Amino acid sequence: MWINFFRLRLFCCLLAVLMVLVLVINVTQVEYLDHETVSAMFIDSSGQFVSSQVSGISRNPYCGYEHQTLSSWERMEEDSLLAALQWQVPDMGPVPFLKSTDPSSSYFVILNSAAFFKVGSQLEVLVHVQDFQRRPKKYGGDYLQARIHSPKLQAGAVGRVVDYQNGSYKVFFTLLWPGKVKVSVSLVHPSEGIRVLQHLQEEKPDRVYFKSLFRSGRISETTECNVCLPGSLPLCNFTDLYTGEPWFCFKPKKLPCSSRINHFKGRVPEGPCHRCRECLLPEPSIRYFPSTDSSQGPVLSPEDKSGVNIKVPINSSGPDWVTVIPRRTKETNNLELSQGSGTFPSGYYYKDQWMPRKFKMRQFNDPDNITECLQRKVVYLFGDSTIRQWFEYLTTFVPDLVEFNLGSPKNVGPFLAVDQKHSILLRYRCHGPPIRFTTVFSNELRYVANELNGIVGGKNTVVAIAVWSHFSTFPLEVYIRRLRNIRRAVVQLLDRSPKTVVVIRTANAQELGPEVSLFNSDWYNFQLDTILRKMFSGVGVYLVDAWEMTLAHYLPHKLHPDEVIVKNQLDMFLSFVCPLET
Repeated sequence: MWINFFRLRLFCCLLAVLMVLVLVINVTQVEYLDHETVSAMFIDSSGQFVSSQVSGISRNPYCGYEHQTLSSWERMEEDSLLAALQWQVPDMGPVPFLKSTDPSSSYFVILNSAAFFKVGSQLEVLVHVQDFQRRPKKYGGDYLQARIHSPKLQAGAVGRVVDYQNGSYKVFFTLLWPGKVKVSVSLVHPSEGIRVLQHLQEEKPDRVYFKSLFRSGRISETTECNVCLPGSLPLCNFTDLYTGEPWFCFKPKKLPCSSRINHFKGRVPEGPCHRCRECLLPEPSIRYFPSTDSSQGPVLSPEDKSGVNIKVPINSSGPDWVTVIPRRTKETNNLELSQGSGTFPSGYYYKDQWMPRKFKMRQFNDPDNITECLQRKVVYLFGDSTIRQWFEYLTTFVPDLVEFNLGSPKNVGPFLAVDQKHSILLRYRCHGPPIRFTTVFSNELRYVANELNGIVGGKNTVVAIAVWSHFSTFPLEVYIRRLRNIRRAVVQLLDRSPKTVVVIRTANAQELGPEVSLFNSDWYNFQLDTILRKMFSGVGVYLVDAWEMTLAHYLPHKLHPDEVIVKNQLDMFLSFVCPLET
């Protein structure tokens, strides 16, 4: 009897343990699937909620990215992102330069230019592109940028370009202010140049390279580093243990991998031949990125000088402006706020102030306003030099924010500023490699995802992130992987501390020349910007639209925009931190 009792008791204990194990496994699976769902779902540019069902997308073989271990949701999302970024350039083989797009002979026409337009109306512009023989082109693929602006009002907004794949393009604008509004269209790259940039992105991602110094005692060696390295030489594996972000250096001949001191960008003239301009762009490709300096490679002949077709204006055939009249009072109620989630453009300039169309942005014109907003807050700025501008602006404009000297290299960081009176802490740290800074100590190389995992968060914590520019030379899979890790950390931060404010700064347009275009073309950055927006849609973060803010402004494009644009970016950022009371 007692034996049967103990057997029954043992059986019950075993059953209870089994039930607990099943429960734990199920909970883990649910959490895992929930995380994957967050990673895979997003809102497209039209504001529609979509789930990728695309298959058969070819992945870049660089570093084995076609063999990445991805969950089904992550692979579906990546397929969708790569499909959305497929640039429609016909594969026609080599095209003679004279048959490529000539901005000086191309033209645009404003449709219904004689009509009366009201604020809020749509304006359509038709663009016809021609080659250097003044013949209409029969295919598309050119990269155009367009905006409307009123110089006297310091107003401007961007347009949406549609490629009809037959040599004609249509640009759509929303007229958002009254007065004389001018249209401007520019050719950033011809389709033939885009094909060159695609080839470089897929076949020569190591055209920007990096090095590290290894030192022990009196012995020092410098070796090359990158996301992956070709050949069979011994490597030092610096892949991050938590994020899995890959990073390798060639192993020094005499020193151990643990003797690594720093990280810095290599210079192209020091590198092997395949990185020099002439090898990157053999004829005829080099003609789409011509140099005016004979020492930098082939120069266009005098008759081809008009072929300098990088970010060149396209003229109008007829009027290049329209007159916009105000709406009646009943029609103007909340024009800016009545837009849907797919609002384009996201905002516009008026009297040099950015006016978002989704919410009322505050103006922080006085240092005291910023101090009041940031009082008792810790602000983390993570990313590249475009968000370092925010740190520099705040510490210059707000006298009570005193920078604390950490002995960091100039323009590299990390940086720290403190306002003890108002309990404000401001921190900046660059993101992990690839980072094209001069010299970063290896122990200061931190991945944004890891830094986010170390933040407790809360209502007095603010995080701003900008990660884009240093990924322009790599295949898109490299950037997608980095954002996937950052997004996962952001989701976890907001899950444990929902009142934390997280802001993402998008990419921006910049000045372009033949050399810069090969590494940081606006076409590359447009791709990164698109990926960034899609991957963070619906995650619960705020977006500072630096892309439209630079394209819509009258000042020349710069990698580091002028102060007036940075000021508007920070006004938008601070409006998220301290919104208007409603």
